Amino acid sequence: MAEKKKTKKTPAKKKTPNSVYVPSLRALYLEQIMVAMQKQFNYKNIMEVPKLTGIFLNMGLGDAKTNSKNLESAVEELTLISGQKPIITKSKKDISNFKIRKGWPVGCKVTLHSNMMYEFLERLISVALPRTRDFRGLSFKSFDGRGNYNFGIKEQIIFTEIDYDKIESIRGLNVTITTSAKSDDEGYHLLKHFGLPLRDIPVKQEVEEAA
Repeated sequence: MAEKKKTKKTPAKKKTPNSVYVPSLRALYLEQIMVAMQKQFNYKNIMEVPKLTGIFLNMGLGDAKTNSKNLESAVEELTLISGQKPIITKSKKDISNFKIRKGWPVGCKVTLHSNMMYEFLERLISVALPRTRDFRGLSFKSFDGRGNYNFGIKEQIIFTEIDYDKIESIRGLNVTITTSAKSDDEGYHLLKHFGLPLRDIPVKQEVEEAA
């Protein structure tokens, strides 16, 4: 009987782990913004370069206590906008002028960190803000003195996640971007590098602040 020829077994391919997902703005920060900021502000160490630490979204409602449907709608919309489930905010004290008692719901809020923060910022910069009516850029005066930036959005419908035909009413929200910057100047240029459409600071004011 003829002997069977021995066939060489091909070695099994090694499985390579899936690449770790990095949002494009986070990659931009690590690869370009850190270097640009270090050069611009003459940081001795790359770790001194300020970074984004969080984005806070808050949607206030005056009739949340009496209109539960409106509150539910706001929570649903903020979930769609942020990609994360918000929490309901409650009044910390009685407000007689608005007939609000301590502990009553007054809105909802959400806090974004890490990848969720970068993803939201990218959608905000590239899609939402350009859809704002008569948009001419964000004010450079809305920093808090410690490099954090706060601004309001008048209509939630600028976000493409919101279906105009399904909303209860037009409502706004507040956006706060916190950074590890030690000054408004550092915070301003950090956000400009990310592409946030901040208006340019007049040259005269920049000279005065530098002095």
